Amino acid sequence: MQLLKIISAALALMLFAGCSVTQVKSSSPMLFASNKAIAHRGAFKKNGFPENSIASLREAIRLGCTGSEFDVRMTADEVLVVNHDPHHAGMDIEKTTYAQLRTKPLSNGEELPTLEAYLKAGLQDNKSTRLVLEIKPSPAGNERGQLLAQRVWEQVRKSKAGTWVEYISFDYAILTKLLSLDPKVVTHYLNGDKSPADLQTAGVKGLDYNYKVYQQNPQWINDAKALGLILNVWTVNEPSQVEWCIRQGFDFITTNEPEYLLQLSR
Repeated sequence: MQLLKIISAALALMLFAGCSVTQVKSSSPMLFASNKAIAHRGAFKKNGFPENSIASLREAIRLGCTGSEFDVRMTADEVLVVNHDPHHAGMDIEKTTYAQLRTKPLSNGEELPTLEAYLKAGLQDNKSTRLVLEIKPSPAGNERGQLLAQRVWEQVRKSKAGTWVEYISFDYAILTKLLSLDPKVVTHYLNGDKSPADLQTAGVKGLDYNYKVYQQNPQWINDAKALGLILNVWTVNEPSQVEWCIRQGFDFITTNEPEYLLQLSR
């Protein structure tokens, strides 16, 4: 039991040790919470909230996570909505109007949230949780993906949420489109097929790869640190995986278990 207490204390100290680095690397004037927890699709699991719901977002903010991640797609009539899968209630999002999609609420009764509504909820009483906005690749191809990136950037500006938002995507062209619109936006690449040097050259601020990618390319961890890039890792839920990521000194850990990760920092 004493050994377990020592290990837990050591992990907590390691978690705190990365806090100042996270603040410096954020490239944002906001002072975000100094922990590593990015709530994957919001803090949904413990309370049974729908993934990507406003309820899960608000819970991540209430918990004090340093970030809450969510996914954005675009409907047939170019309404931006928050949903992970390309389908909602059996309807193809890109081929369906928002008026049709909103007739099928989430399991907690919420309407399928628009990005506008989601950002509004994310800014309310939020002093420390960054909004990690994933732009999903478009099944229709690159041209629509570029339009999607443009529309998302415009909505973030309209909502005056730029200082809270960091962008992530599996689609490299979406990130480069965002950087063409504003070279100062904070972007992170998800797909795991670019080296830290490649990302730095393109102006992408961070790596956000599955933990298995880092285990297969362990040198990328030190390379990213040497280049001053942000290190994020997904989706890490098992305690042994969390502990490995903490030992490696990741800036952020994206997880379905933010409560567990936050507990380590207390």
